[in-house]
This record gives sequence, structure tokens and C-alpha cells, in this order.
Amino acid sequence: EVQLVESGGGSVQAGGSLSLDCVGSGYDFTNCRMGWYLQDPGKERKLISLINSDGAVEYGDSVQGRFYISRDNVKNTVHLQMNQLKTEDTGAYFCAARCQRGPSLRTYWGQGTQVTVSA
Repeated sequence: EVQLVESGGGSVQAGGSLSLDCVGSGYDFTNCRMGWYLQDPGKERKLISLINSDGAVEYGDSVQGRFYISRDNVKNTVHLQMNQLKTEDTGAYFCAARCQRGPSLRTYWGQGTQVTVSA
């Protein structure tokens, strides 16, 4: 069974920092892009950041220059450092593993962890 377990998050004032961690198990994540999505209530999940196993990264426009993602391929972990947080960064953050399986792309999700940024 594929599992993604998140930790971290919490509450902080605007301008502060938080970090998130995700540990994957039950799968070979070598061919997976791992990272984070943010979901506000009633809205679609939006990309925060993804990282390949070779270290190539992608960031959403809203977090460029403020958030930094890293990955440990041996431990199957991904870490998101969030700096200069804004109130609009508030929401549920979901760890994701987007995995290529032959011609198919499948996405696995964690259970989500809340980040609240107050003014």
C-alpha cells in the first residue's frame, strides 16, 4: 500500500517561516515527482512545488523565491521550507507523488496538513 505521511505545518504570523515533511512508503518513488499542493476550501488543489528524483524542481508562481523543496531518494522523503509566509499561503497542504507507470501517470496523495498564516 502506497502511503504518504506529512508532518509539520501549524500557525505563524505573516513574514515567518514553517516547514513541511513527507515520508513515502510502499512504492518505488524513483519515477515519481514528489512535492506539495495547496488546497483552499471549495477550490482546486494548486501546485506549490514538485521535485524529480534527479533534483529538477518546479515551483508555483506564487511561491517562487520564498519556498524551497528538497528530496532524499534513499529515505523517500521530501522537505518544503516555507519562508516569508503570506496570509494567502494559508490552507491545507497535501504531499503528492506523481508517478509514471508505463504510459500512465498516477498521483498518490497524503492526508494533508494545515498551514495558517495570520496577518
